Amino acid sequence: MDLPLVKVIKNNITVELDYIHPQEQEVVRTLLNVVIVEGKTYPQRLPLSQAEFSTYWLSKDAFVVRTSGKDTTHKPKEILGAFYLKPNFPGRCCHICNAGFIVQPGLRGQGIGRFMGEVMLFIAADLGYEAVMFNLVFETNIPSITLWQSLGFEIIGRIPRAAKLGDEQVVDALMMYRPLG
Repeated sequence: MDLPLVKVIKNNITVELDYIHPQEQEVVRTLLNVVIVEGKTYPQRLPLSQAEFSTYWLSKDAFVVRTSGKDTTHKPKEILGAFYLKPNFPGRCCHICNAGFIVQPGLRGQGIGRFMGEVMLFIAADLGYEAVMFNLVFETNIPSITLWQSLGFEIIGRIPRAAKLGDEQVVDALMMYRPLG
């Protein structure tokens, strides 16, 4: 698949989806840490150090959605969202991948997550994966559950009391799965 891919999202901003560039890694780590501190969607309790982020997010393939278009000021393009894609299991089961997604808090609901999800499915298939599995989609994360179901994911399991959210609410986690191809 040739990247970057360009799209106009709901708020009429032109964005591009591409592999993460080294100079963007710290911005993505900062965004992930904002999401972690929100305490609603990721299992980590504390912000990740650079080493922890590299191990978790950059272990295989990582992508960003950034602003696009001509920029005569030469300022860096803004990172609006990001995702990783990696095997969910080792060895004989590495044909099933896992992905994690984040979107800037002020830009949620603008189509960035859907754009990333749609493209992730094509990239995953292009990389030879045969299915995508999400291990922990917290039951309170209705926007994600709705998005993934609209993209053909099925709920294949429930882990009772899997997560203690930032407000100490205890919630179940869903496992979601979609074959590719």
